[in-house]
Amino acid sequence: MYLMNTFSQKLDLRQSQQLVMTPQLQQAIKLLQLNNVELGEYIEEELEKNPLLEKADSNADGLSGADDMPQDTVSGDQGADDVDAAFSAQISEGESRDFDAGSSMANIGAGGNSKFENAEDSFENRMSADKSLREHLTDQLHMAFGEERDRMIGAFLIDRLDESGYLRDDVGDMAERFGCSNERIEKLLKRMKGFDPTGVFACDLSECLALQLDEKGGLDAPMIALLDNLQMLADHDFKKLGEVCGVNDTYLMDMVEEIKSLNPKPAGEFDHLVVQTAVPDVLMKRLPKNLGGGWRVELNADTLPRVLVNQEYYTQVSQSAVKKQDREYVTTQLNSANWLVRALDQRAQTILKVASEIVEQQEAFFNYGIEFLRPLTLKDIADEIEMHESTVSRVTTNKFIGTPRGIFELKFFFSTAIVSESGMAHSSEAIKARIKNLIDEEDPRKILSDDKIVDILKEEGIDIARRTVAKYREAMHIGSSVQRRKQKKNLINRG
Repeated sequence: MYLMNTFSQKLDLRQSQQLVMTPQLQQAIKLLQLNNVELGEYIEEELEKNPLLEKADSNADGLSGADDMPQDTVSGDQGADDVDAAFSAQISEGESRDFDAGSSMANIGAGGNSKFENAEDSFENRMSADKSLREHLTDQLHMAFGEERDRMIGAFLIDRLDESGYLRDDVGDMAERFGCSNERIEKLLKRMKGFDPTGVFACDLSECLALQLDEKGGLDAPMIALLDNLQMLADHDFKKLGEVCGVNDTYLMDMVEEIKSLNPKPAGEFDHLVVQTAVPDVLMKRLPKNLGGGWRVELNADTLPRVLVNQEYYTQVSQSAVKKQDREYVTTQLNSANWLVRALDQRAQTILKVASEIVEQQEAFFNYGIEFLRPLTLKDIADEIEMHESTVSRVTTNKFIGTPRGIFELKFFFSTAIVSESGMAHSSEAIKARIKNLIDEEDPRKILSDDKIVDILKEEGIDIARRTVAKYREAMHIGSSVQRRKQKKNLINRG
């Protein structure tokens, strides 16, 4: 018996849906993920590619000032009179007072400020350009060493310094990397530890302070003992520290004062200006009562790049384009330019919509502080503004908002909810702030244990476990009740 396979052909009609990511859609998603600074770099690349695009002149008619930027108004609680006077004065100095987008975190280097305390206006800074720590140390390196290999190793050691000026790398590892002996590295380091500023190239805080004391001639036996027991000093255990150092209380206090006069971060001397690491993409300010109160949310005009399609140039080029290939190129560039402008506008509107909803949801935080931060999720915002959760995630990632309380990443306002027995939800960040306040205000003679903090929070309607309190406390680098009792007891005894 033979089995025969039969093959046949037939036609089936099937209906299906498939999402195809067009280049334009991919570009729109990419723009949404970028912050204003990154967007500026992207726009510069597009300006080089597309001759029909041009950067909008901020001084041109209709394009100047923040009032022309997309903005939204969030109606606020009419009980804003309850906000403390200091905060109100900070955020409502007239109708036109906006958030200072460039220097909210520091007033150093602010334009138009000619006060003598401004670091930029100091006589020393006007004489010559500021040197970086690396340049300062490299100059000394070339003066101290003549052999090229020593200079090469020295330059490597300079590059391995951390932000405080310490060299924490193991000598053996560095010697193996250069294929030289440990003795050579140690010999170089010994001389480089004499470089200015004194304390650089130390392996830790104790050695850094020792180098500075040695330069002053104050590194005697009691001081060496003190540097070997800095933890006692941190714990304010002066009685035991005095016994270890073999000195009386008066002499010990003189030693402590001398320690306080030293610089634990020698590299910090070269931080001439405060560097603002985050530039806000969105700004907010309180509206005066005669305009209805609440908040106005707007894009940061100082950092948001704006582009236009040069229609006049397009007309000239299209009229002179004779070949089909040239006409197709001009048409493609025009479509691309128009799409980019529309995509930028859509990006702006989306960011404003998300930021405005966040401000509305977290108004209590802006009025009263961190303890009033509400638990919030991406889904909560997405449901309110009728957008997809992934869109909200892209908008809030790596984008910052300038507020009267400082600059915050939009992601900051999202925190997990801890639900108490009564069903009330509390933000984890708000609970952390409350724990910190309780510890800051505790009686030095009645230190709060984690269990006691749990009881206090429970009375306030916040029901969390003791291990949660301990986890939050450790995350804020706050010591246990035993450590705090010891420190504060020593302070009381000294007082």
